[in-house]
Amino acid sequence: MPSPHDSYVRVRGAREHNLQGVDVDIPRDVLAVFTGVSGSGKSSLAFGTIYAEAQRRYFESVAPYARRLIHQVGAPKVGEITGLPPAVSLQQRRAAPTSRSSVGTVTNLSNSLRMLFSRAGDYPECAERLDSDAFSPNTAAGACPECHGLGQVHRTTEELLVPDPALSIRDGAIAAWPGAWQGKNLRDILDTLGYDVDRPWHELPAGTREWILFTDEQPVVTVHPVRDADRIQRPYQGTYMSARHYVMKTFSDTKSATLRAKAERFLTSAPCPVCGGSRLRPEALAVTFAGRTIAELAALPLVELSRTLHGSTEAARVLTDDLRSRIEPVVELGLGYLSLDRATPTLSPGELQRLRLATQLRSGLFGVVYVLDEPSAGLHPADTEALLTVLERLKSAGNSVFVVEHHLDVVRGADWLVDVGPRAGEHGGRVLHSGPVAELERVAESATARFLFDRSPAPVREVRSPSGQLKVGPVTRHNLRAVTAEFPLGVFTAVTGVSGSGKSTLVGEVTEDLPGVGRLVTVDQKPIGRTPRSNLATYTGLFDVVRKVFAATDEARRRGYGVGRFSFNVAGGRCETCQGEGFVSVELLFLPSTYAPCPDCGGARYNPETLEVTYRGRNIAQVLDLTVEAAARFFAETDTPAVARSLTTLLDVGLGYLRLGQPATELSGGEAQRIKLATELQRVRRGHTFYLLDEPTTGLHPADVEVLTRQLHGLVDAGHTVVVVEHDMAVVTGADWVIDLGPGGGDAGGRIVAAGPPGEVARAEGSTTAPYLARALARTP
Repeated sequence: MPSPHDSYVRVRGAREHNLQGVDVDIPRDVLAVFTGVSGSGKSSLAFGTIYAEAQRRYFESVAPYARRLIHQVGAPKVGEITGLPPAVSLQQRRAAPTSRSSVGTVTNLSNSLRMLFSRAGDYPECAERLDSDAFSPNTAAGACPECHGLGQVHRTTEELLVPDPALSIRDGAIAAWPGAWQGKNLRDILDTLGYDVDRPWHELPAGTREWILFTDEQPVVTVHPVRDADRIQRPYQGTYMSARHYVMKTFSDTKSATLRAKAERFLTSAPCPVCGGSRLRPEALAVTFAGRTIAELAALPLVELSRTLHGSTEAARVLTDDLRSRIEPVVELGLGYLSLDRATPTLSPGELQRLRLATQLRSGLFGVVYVLDEPSAGLHPADTEALLTVLERLKSAGNSVFVVEHHLDVVRGADWLVDVGPRAGEHGGRVLHSGPVAELERVAESATARFLFDRSPAPVREVRSPSGQLKVGPVTRHNLRAVTAEFPLGVFTAVTGVSGSGKSTLVGEVTEDLPGVGRLVTVDQKPIGRTPRSNLATYTGLFDVVRKVFAATDEARRRGYGVGRFSFNVAGGRCETCQGEGFVSVELLFLPSTYAPCPDCGGARYNPETLEVTYRGRNIAQVLDLTVEAAARFFAETDTPAVARSLTTLLDVGLGYLRLGQPATELSGGEAQRIKLATELQRVRRGHTFYLLDEPTTGLHPADVEVLTRQLHGLVDAGHTVVVVEHDMAVVTGADWVIDLGPGGGDAGGRIVAAGPPGEVARAEGSTTAPYLARALARTP
């Protein structure tokens, strides 16, 4: 029995996900790193077991009524855990932030600044004191009534609505109008109203053009359509709608992303004329502090904002001191160039992760376990050094820091290493090593050891010759100022630079319209679906083939079951109790609703009759439960080339451990990206394709990175172009061409510092990337 003063967290019999009854002891008050290949079980141990148990214990001390207001992760499958302090989790949240989310809202600095203006601002004479909500563009009390707190208004122009004025209305001059019947209807109404629809647009009088495009009138007329020989068309009442009215209505009301995107092409954004883009009501903008409005202070870089904040009264001093102390850790993490009003969607994943870390630093907690999920994800090696300093500070403050991590520099900086493996899924789930980092070198089974202690120089690869050049720019967007880049075609290009240097902005300018691109495939880390109904099999198209295989069995034919019978998304073959979800929500009084396997199908998703149909001894639910690796063996002897091709490409990108029916909601961003890549790889490609990948190695162990880069180089060898935005120097060393942006982030970046083969960029002066690339080429830890 451990003593009450035991300095270890001791886990016994952990069986969460693929963990095989794991026993492990981890010292407290250290920086402990959990490593292992993707799917080995390291997150199941750190988050699914240790953090989940700490949270469960905390909830037991909370009043039952309050418990239902907090999201709970459920009790982990573990024998016992002793010596476990309270835990704080900092996971990678992949939900897309909204345009109203900003640096200020993520760090809670906006709340403090609004409080400063409310309590210590300089108000106009006789003005009423405002509540802090009145200084927020996200509340009814503070938002500008014209732009509803967005700071931008959407307008359209004749040039946007009519791109080719040489055309007549009948020939489609008004490009913004809808196609098919609705567009013909508007044209017929204009014809009925007496406008010349066959005359070139530029020959129409200015007043006529103005009315057709911008009128707010909606006249109703009786339209007599021109009769087609094969059908009778009766007169009807038609209502006219101007091109601007149609575009604005579609943009604001449509639920279709495609229609909204089309409408957006005919709109231009401009700062709101009422608030000047500040997003606030005039009453809030009349209040100042240090001679500036809250919008002006929120637009300052954080470094400058910190220097500006000094209070003259006691209330102001307390509030400004608090604000400066909150800004300090953000600046320390290298983000002093950001402003509070910078919209979150424009931040890189690395910037967002560090903002959350800075918020935790300020919390001043003591004696807790911080469990972090790949905090180095999306970080340049230079930023990783700042991250290690922050993790060390959390530890020095009297906390234990448990980090799930792949970045070798973070692993080398750990006090304790827990290596899980040896491989993924059913071939993993064991602790191979728990102890000091140096001792891992003796563990032959470890995939991590091979990369951690390999000191041989990186293999020299012959640089490919490009088949042409793609010129992009000049680009002026975010922090890029008239930047022009040349991407070589037919080779592997890596775009590098510190977080916030402008990499994603630059590659985002590559479109299919540019000469030389051909077919463009962008593979990002957005989820492959937002509900458990979307899964690996449905996204890749594999499920369609599997359902056809089941529908072709003798038993299915005898019963008259078609392909639809084997879908869990439509009535017929699915279990109606759970509507094909596999689980039901159980409402508990004073406790949060919990999910339990469906009492009728037991989680199988189908009704008993459907499950009676088998293929080679397995029903459809059992096939969905197979891992990709097991499914490849199961279908190996059958004549189903489409299934084999789909499974092979998933194995090729290192996803053999995932289950075919694994819900999209359980997949990491890196896994979602590799599923998209596998879906693309299984297509029969014709002609040149331009592949664009944004940090494809995020969340990948170096062994998985090897597998992925082998696939990407295979695409280049097949005659395609691959461009990756990348921080992993192991990938950059194998590129044919490197475009390095920087030298810093934000205003200190946004220009091309160096471009050339890796060896050349490694010697470039003024490049933040160069020393790390040189080290990777020499492979000296």
